Amino acid sequence: MKLKHGMLSMILFLLIVETGFSQETRDIKQQVDITYAIGADFSFLKQAEEQGVEFMDDGVVKPGLEIFSDHGYNWIRLRLFHTPDELPNDLEYTIELAQEAKEYGFKFLLDYHYADSWADPGKQPIPAAWEGLSVDVLADSVYEYTKNTITAFREAGVMPEMVQIGNETRNGMLWPTGKLPENWDNYAKLTKAGIDGVDAGRAQEARPIIMIHYDQGADKVGAREFYETFESYNIPYDMIGLSYYPWWHGNLLEFRANLLSLDRHFDKDIMLVETAYNWRPSEYENARPPYPETPEGQVEFLESVNETMLSINSEKIKGIMWWEPAVMGGLRSRGFFDDDGNALPVINVFDKYRLGRLDNEGMPD
Repeated sequence: MKLKHGMLSMILFLLIVETGFSQETRDIKQQVDITYAIGADFSFLKQAEEQGVEFMDDGVVKPGLEIFSDHGYNWIRLRLFHTPDELPNDLEYTIELAQEAKEYGFKFLLDYHYADSWADPGKQPIPAAWEGLSVDVLADSVYEYTKNTITAFREAGVMPEMVQIGNETRNGMLWPTGKLPENWDNYAKLTKAGIDGVDAGRAQEARPIIMIHYDQGADKVGAREFYETFESYNIPYDMIGLSYYPWWHGNLLEFRANLLSLDRHFDKDIMLVETAYNWRPSEYENARPPYPETPEGQVEFLESVNETMLSINSEKIKGIMWWEPAVMGGLRSRGFFDDDGNALPVINVFDKYRLGRLDNEGMPD
């Protein structure tokens, strides 16, 4: 059957419009609805429990994730290292922990460090497998690694709802190639490769929210300059992620000023993706603390930070996450459990926000 040129053109036009509309509609639907996330980085939780640590809530031993779910937490953040030697956070471990979290209804933020160990503003080491690569080959490696790991999460039934491309990348990532401020072009190329890898690995699954993470949560000038420069590269992302530790970053008024500035200048959602405070003297042993380093002071800190965020009259403010409430060892004082594994009062901070109406069995929704 022959079609007239005009009719053929019309059919092609409709197919293009329909395809574009479907893709656009799908992309819109891919954005996870976050009214206000309450979460934590639980990357060490599985290791602690496997080593025999028992966590208790009101004296009752329970799985750690169950304790947090009972207290209104609904997001889990998990870091992923490329090839860790000592730390547990490889792909298999992270998938298993994400699967456990999904059983409790947690949404999942995946934090790519793009390193074999810790990546932060003071160090962003290239994985040993990628050392000596040119920027183009390194970008290809980031793309393939991200695509393959996202595929693994997807096939395991734990596709992340949000993905963080690099950890605390104020000074770039994958040093020296992507170190800032001298290598913005390289950093942008590497970041885009990671985002493209997420899109390739997700296949037909919903597109995760893409976060770009800046550590200095109280740095109004620096944060604005960073995101303005980043946006000049026209790289698609959805969420501004911040860290806020007062002994490193500043006071609550400075934190609030940065939130207001970011809200005013950028059309992006904002999440405090790392925060913590100590329940015993640790950081302020030789200085006056903004809150006592006691269990009560830890509660006051989290309540104040959360209320500061809620006081910003903007729907862009999307939630708060504690860094490692189940951490062991020397950083245990930043966690939510005392030395015997008992939950500290800070576990109750979000009860008044998340608990409410009961279902037919008398349990909170």
